[in-house]
Amino acid sequence: MTDKPFRFGLVAGQANGLDDWTRLARKTEAHGFDTLVSPDPLTGLDPFTALSAAAAVTTELHVGTFVAVDKFRDRRLLAWQADSLHRLTGGRFELGLGTGRPDAGRHLEKLGVEPGTPRERLDHISETVRYLKTQPDRPKLLLAAGGPRMLALAGREADAVTVAWSPRATEDEARDLVGAVREAAGDRDVELAMNLLAVGDEPAPWLERYLGTTVQELAAHGSVSVLPGTPRQAADTLLRRRDELGISYVTINSGHADQFARVVELLKDR
Repeated sequence: MTDKPFRFGLVAGQANGLDDWTRLARKTEAHGFDTLVSPDPLTGLDPFTALSAAAAVTTELHVGTFVAVDKFRDRRLLAWQADSLHRLTGGRFELGLGTGRPDAGRHLEKLGVEPGTPRERLDHISETVRYLKTQPDRPKLLLAAGGPRMLALAGREADAVTVAWSPRATEDEARDLVGAVREAAGDRDVELAMNLLAVGDEPAPWLERYLGTTVQELAAHGSVSVLPGTPRQAADTLLRRRDELGISYVTINSGHADQFARVVELLKDR
């Protein structure tokens, strides 16, 4: 369904000081990942600041937000920060943008910003995207999308789309969401992305802690968000999903860096 080569990203869940952060950046590049991306905020830190440090200690690794919350910043400030990193890194910065997780409201309160209704948040991010796309020589724009209207916006406007489905979403459910992006995109060449929760058969305690489930339960349910089995089996699954769903950009939490690096090695340059 797509002839795009694979790209692989590591989602940095936390930053425990500059030394640990820059060590992670170097390790990510050494393991063959294409991107190191950061949530917003990154354990209370501004991701743009942290990503500049990651870019400074690497040479080819791309860095990006995954994803910056639209209402955390004035869109003119957002464009300025994105352009600064884009130019400083020689084009290695990628701007990921979204309306925010359900808990984003707490951080908005700290910033003195009203969250607004879902419709208002969609209208706001639509205006932000329009503004960003007027900027000359802008960085690559990735949008995180889950609902129908956001999927349509992402399909029409983004360079890349990471589809935010539920942890238990099956391949059939994923196919429907990807189809919505493709329908909105029309003839546009959009990169499709997905985020994995786990790879391999080892337990992932954080899944039980935050999601109340296990890798084994998700795999038994047919979840598209886990890759059980050997690295070869995981690689074959991603090859099939690229052929059937068109997904070529795959990200995973940094806690699975070592396990997923074996899959990356099998699929690099494919």
